[in-house]
Amino acid sequence: MLTSMATAKIIGICGGSGSGKTTIVRKISELVSDFVFIPQDNYYKSAEYISNSNITAFNFDHPDAFDNELLWSQLSALKRLEGVDMPTYDFVHHRRAEDTIKVAPKKLIIFEGIMVFTNKAVRDLIDLKIFVDTPDDIRFIRRLTRDIKERGRTVDSVIEQYLNVVRPGHFQFIEPTKHFADIIIPEGGANDSALHVLVTFINTILNTPSAY
Repeated sequence: MLTSMATAKIIGICGGSGSGKTTIVRKISELVSDFVFIPQDNYYKSAEYISNSNITAFNFDHPDAFDNELLWSQLSALKRLEGVDMPTYDFVHHRRAEDTIKVAPKKLIIFEGIMVFTNKAVRDLIDLKIFVDTPDDIRFIRRLTRDIKERGRTVDSVIEQYLNVVRPGHFQFIEPTKHFADIIIPEGGANDSALHVLVTFINTILNTPSAY
C-alpha cells in the first residue's frame, strides 16, 4: 500500500542529438519493464510555421524550445506517484498534437532528452543523472538518417539546421551540462558494461520496499 511519503525515483538520460539515448532506454526496457518513460521531445513548444525551407526559424536546440513549466509540473506529479496526461508532438508539422498519453505512476521514471539537465528546477527533480557521450560524426549520421526517414526532411535542410543551430546549440547548452552527470556513458547503447551497471542500479530501486 502506498503511503503519503512515497516518492518515485527519476533517472535523467541526457546527451546530444543522435548520441544513443533512445537506444539505452530501449535496452533497459528489454530487461526492466516496470518504469515510466518520459521523452523530453514531447514537451517542445509548437512552431507550425517551420518547413524544410525555413527550418532554422525556430531553434529546437535552445532551452527555451521546451515547455519547462509543464515538464516540471508533470515530473513533480509523477514523482509524487500521481498520474499525468503527457503531451505528444507532431515532428512533421512541428506542433503539439491534440492527443495526450495517460501515464500511470510507477516507482521509477526514466526521463530522456537533449537538455534534461539545462533547467535547474527540472534538473533538481532528477535522482540519477546520466550523460551519453558520443562522437559528433556518429551523432550527425544518426540524426540525418532519422530526420529523412521519420520526419519528412530533405538532406539540405538537415545539414543547414545542423550547422546553424544543432552543432552550436550542442556546445553552448548540452555539452556544458555534462558536469552535472553522476555517470558518463561513452558510445551510448553500444556500451554493454555501462548498461549492466545501470540496469543493476534500476533493479535496486525497483526492489527497495522503503520507496513505498
